[in-house]
Amino acid sequence: MTLTNNTFIGEYAYSLDSKGRVNVPAKYRQSLSDDNDSTFVITRGMDSCIWVYPLTHWKEIESNLRNLSSISRINRTFVRNTVRYAFPTQYDKQGRITLTPSLIEYAGLTKDALIIGMVNKIAIWDPATLKLIDQQNMEIDIEAYDDLAEKIIL
Repeated sequence: MTLTNNTFIGEYAYSLDSKGRVNVPAKYRQSLSDDNDSTFVITRGMDSCIWVYPLTHWKEIESNLRNLSSISRINRTFVRNTVRYAFPTQYDKQGRITLTPSLIEYAGLTKDALIIGMVNKIAIWDPATLKLIDQQNMEIDIEAYDDLAEKIIL
């Protein structure tokens, strides 16, 4: 199955090496469109994980952030918290990207890492943290979940 450009699905288990590098699954690298120049932008996710965006998608996010008024305190805070940890990184010949020390600490990564496709981006999780988040999310309002599923799944 061939994925469309910049589409990421599935889950992969990898290890973080001593230099803070983690492998990007080959399927994800293959689906990255050429205009990204083998480059991702990494930043903090909304949960305790790392979000990895294709460069072209990150440029769209930047454009949207530019449209937020800097007069608004909440806008300034949102922009600051979104971009202050952002870092461009190219994958090397072995398919690894380098994570920053602050992002490694934020995500609680030590050795094991789960790489999860989230359609338009990739999430990097510490397995124990994700397990805890998944358990907490079991308490989601099932009716709200079903309503959302009806909007998405045909």
